[in-house]
Amino acid sequence: MVLEMWLRALFAFLLVTCTLQPASPNLAATPPMGWNSWDSYGLTVTEGEVRDQARWLAQNLKQYGWQYVVIDEGWYLKNPAAKPGSFQFSLSADGRYLPALNRFPSGAANAGFKPLADYVHGMGLKFGLHIIRGIPREAVERDLPVAGSSFRARDAADRSDTCPWNADNYGVRYSPAGQAYYDSLAKQYAAWNLDFLKVDCIASHPYKAEEIGMISEALRKSGRPIVLSLSPGPAPLERAAELQKQAQMWRISDDVWDHWTIDPAMKFSQGVLQQFSTAADWAGYAGAGHWPDADMLPIGFLGPRPGAGKARASKLSHDEQRTLLTLWCMLRSPLFIGGNLTQADPWTTSLLNNPEVIAVNQRSAHGRALVTDSKKAIWAASDSYGRGVYVALFNLANISQTIVHPLQTLGVGTAPSIRDVWKRQDLPHADVLKVNLAPHASILYRLQ
Repeated sequence: MVLEMWLRALFAFLLVTCTLQPASPNLAATPPMGWNSWDSYGLTVTEGEVRDQARWLAQNLKQYGWQYVVIDEGWYLKNPAAKPGSFQFSLSADGRYLPALNRFPSGAANAGFKPLADYVHGMGLKFGLHIIRGIPREAVERDLPVAGSSFRARDAADRSDTCPWNADNYGVRYSPAGQAYYDSLAKQYAAWNLDFLKVDCIASHPYKAEEIGMISEALRKSGRPIVLSLSPGPAPLERAAELQKQAQMWRISDDVWDHWTIDPAMKFSQGVLQQFSTAADWAGYAGAGHWPDADMLPIGFLGPRPGAGKARASKLSHDEQRTLLTLWCMLRSPLFIGGNLTQADPWTTSLLNNPEVIAVNQRSAHGRALVTDSKKAIWAASDSYGRGVYVALFNLANISQTIVHPLQTLGVGTAPSIRDVWKRQDLPHADVLKVNLAPHASILYRLQ
């Protein structure tokens, strides 16, 4: 027992020494942008559907900086429409999940996701996957070997720990066996040419610091640059410095779906309105290589098989969708489209292909909330080139209102040039910002 405790302490010291180094700013130097399958397909997305989304992204949005194609939860389920407890898993002989071949046929002959990743890369895009932290229960029950080590699944597993909303896996021990298991996953994903890994049930309810450290270390040792995204939120603000060192992005809230305020029918979900105060708390932690993540963009058409609710056009109004994207850009949150790209109408596309709006997300600095109350929010950010200031005015009220903001607080002098960023139109010079906004609407200016 004493020896076991000593070894555990030594392992903890070595792991902390390795992992608490600053994350490379060259990995996710700007907020990652792409598409994620969850909002439109839930557990059920197929290879053909992923290829269709990737082609649309490459043809229509790649030139604006959108580049990641991420398959969310359940890619290893042979029967994703079944009820939990009846799932059939695709599992390797050494206890690692494999893509279900009835849904991802290019993974035959032990190819895994490499053929699909290569297809995505061939279009100049990047490829990513979602996983639930831990080790498959089936691997533990069969006590399968841990690849590349002398350990077995039962050595790595913490059978007292499962994810509260997904019991497919056991937790992983903070031990050499646990590290060996996560090392084996990172090597597998590197061999599949992954660029992005979203790990769920790890950033909140519960926050799993030790597993975050092991996964971060495993990816560092994999030999391939892989962005680490942690989910769900709200991640604990008091852990911000730790998160900045361990991951490139982490969720700051529960899931954000297509409703302005809280919808009791949407479990683990919050409205866009609630994100304003949360974003204000996290804004100061955004920087090269580490990005607070406000969650996906539930815009456009959510279907045919969304992760929550029935197939539908986003319930957010046009004003609310633009407000959502404006806030995400001012925060410099990662931008991941949840809607079905192949069903995008011209208006939805116009939200995604405005280079001046994207520049706020990718190239601004020091985004911050100047005002956040029950009726309005005002955000400002610097042009990273030092030539101007971005200002966003938000009407959070349920009625139209006029919002006024003096310019002297923004450091741009009197009567600067004013540009409506969304409309890409220059406006008359003024010495004060004054605009009437419809309920939940917003406006984004560039002052110079």
